[in-house]
Amino acid sequence: MKTLLKHREALLGLVIALMLLVIGSRVPSFLAPANLVEMFNDTSILIILALGQMMVLLTKGIDLSMAANLALTGMIVALINAHHPDIPVALLLALATLLGLLMGVINGLLVWKLGIPAIVVTLGTMSVYRGIIFLLSDGAWVNAHQMSADFLGLPRLPVLGLPLLGWCAIAVLLLVSYFLRYSRTGRALYTAGGNATAAYYTGINAGKMQFISFCLSGALAGFCGYLWISRFAMAYVDVANGFELQIVAACVIGGISTMGGIGRVAGCLLGALFLGVINNALPVVGVSPFWQMAVSGVVIVVAVLLNERGNKRKGRLILRDVALARQKQAVKS
Repeated sequence: MKTLLKHREALLGLVIALMLLVIGSRVPSFLAPANLVEMFNDTSILIILALGQMMVLLTKGIDLSMAANLALTGMIVALINAHHPDIPVALLLALATLLGLLMGVINGLLVWKLGIPAIVVTLGTMSVYRGIIFLLSDGAWVNAHQMSADFLGLPRLPVLGLPLLGWCAIAVLLLVSYFLRYSRTGRALYTAGGNATAAYYTGINAGKMQFISFCLSGALAGFCGYLWISRFAMAYVDVANGFELQIVAACVIGGISTMGGIGRVAGCLLGALFLGVINNALPVVGVSPFWQMAVSGVVIVVAVLLNERGNKRKGRLILRDVALARQKQAVKS
């Protein structure tokens, strides 16, 4: 058991399995393959966004504008599709991703070049993006009957028994995993957030790494802008309002440290799946929506406590003490 407790992902996977078994014992249809596929499909967008948020958190930043980014890009492509249904869906998807990337560039530059705290920047841009949505749409909705069949059908296209939306989440998961594990830039994200002193001496620009992480999170948010609108067949000002909290919660539950430098893709995936199971399971057993919020809140608080305990590991304390000693020596000289 001690070994299991040391491995956050294993413990979280066990908890998810137990939740499925307990709910399945009360509602057997909950464990039906079709329902499990649908539950994964429902969680796919959260998985993609959590992976983007994870890369920002690794650099000791945070992106609270992801949901607003998603809403704005989704509204733009929905309006374009409503007025020009002949434009290929693939082009609209690429446009949404590029627009999201542009918004990520704005966040990254404000944090990197002007030195404004990430939480302040993204809170501000979140409000700006929501305001732009209202200006573009004049407060109106874009409904399903205004969107083309191709626009709505792409994420629902079944491939080997799983909708294309689910395969998008799997593809992003594999790409991010490869990027963080094998690319030089991906490994530099960990160093920049985990030990700024080591990053400096190895020639890694921590500010530039934050900029790159914001660009990636913005691009993924824009990508999900199309997926969200086509999935739910509706675009309006308050799309995904408050969803940024779910995104951060998925990362924290999965063991991604808000102090930077700690976190794995597997943990991020399991954190998103954990929330997905909760969101789908509690209504099935008749739990009030207010209790759903309370349960999610308790889980987040426990996850933060576990993360803080991990941050105080001996290895991190040694790195901290070495960094402080070097700073004192530099001041004396």
